[in-house]
Amino acid sequence: MALGKPVIFENVTGAAGNIAADRIAKAAPDGYTIGILTAANITINPTLYKKLPYDPVRDLKPVTLILGYPNLLVVNNSVPAKSVQQLVDLARRQPNALTYGHQGAGTTVHLSAEILRSMAHIDIRGVPYRGPSAVLTDLVSERITMAFVSPAPTMPLIQGGKLRPLAVTSRTRASFAPDIPTMEEAGFPGFEVMVWFGLFVPVGTPAAIVEKLYGEAVKIMTSPDVRKKAIDIGQVALSDTPDEFADLTEKETPYWASVIKRAGIEQIE
Repeated sequence: MALGKPVIFENVTGAAGNIAADRIAKAAPDGYTIGILTAANITINPTLYKKLPYDPVRDLKPVTLILGYPNLLVVNNSVPAKSVQQLVDLARRQPNALTYGHQGAGTTVHLSAEILRSMAHIDIRGVPYRGPSAVLTDLVSERITMAFVSPAPTMPLIQGGKLRPLAVTSRTRASFAPDIPTMEEAGFPGFEVMVWFGLFVPVGTPAAIVEKLYGEAVKIMTSPDVRKKAIDIGQVALSDTPDEFADLTEKETPYWASVIKRAGIEQIE
């Protein structure tokens, strides 16, 4: 093994990932506890939650990005819009009539819709669900108009003709769906939402250990086999240096804070 030690994976659930992040933050900084955390844990939840048990900047050290994906904007087949602009025009003709599904306030799929609502100056109604499968079920059955959704469960529905894709939320077209335009190509400059997963260790972990973890992670994530497997599941293999990763989180945190404030989302107790 590259690290010379067996690796035990523990899936820690609950509180939108905050329990897992807190466990990493409070672990001994000896390199033996590594967390795979999401953008929400680091850049969204500090604003979304009134109080977190950890401080992403003070308690966690970024190592490297490993995976990411854009959200997809999809509509049900009864919607006449064949492009984002046509969808916006439809929403303007029918204020507050179109609906979008999401799995909770402050999730990236919810915030993606709020960014569109703000940039396009349209009134659309959010419909919360318990999970992404329920959103997709109601999209296919035409109970809701649209949704921003993750690629993995959605691409088979798109390929089967059950949903119509309009755009991806990345700045460049997604490798797993090169025919789907970006939101920027659709007329919304600066529209970018990427869901990412990264490696973190407790602050205080020796630099030599961080560098070792970073180097081994990059070898894995840049291998052709891993890159292909990532594309197959609707994701993109990533790698950033620790400093680049830290810069990313520093830039994203105030951005999501402004989106949450504009959307009028109340903080979670």
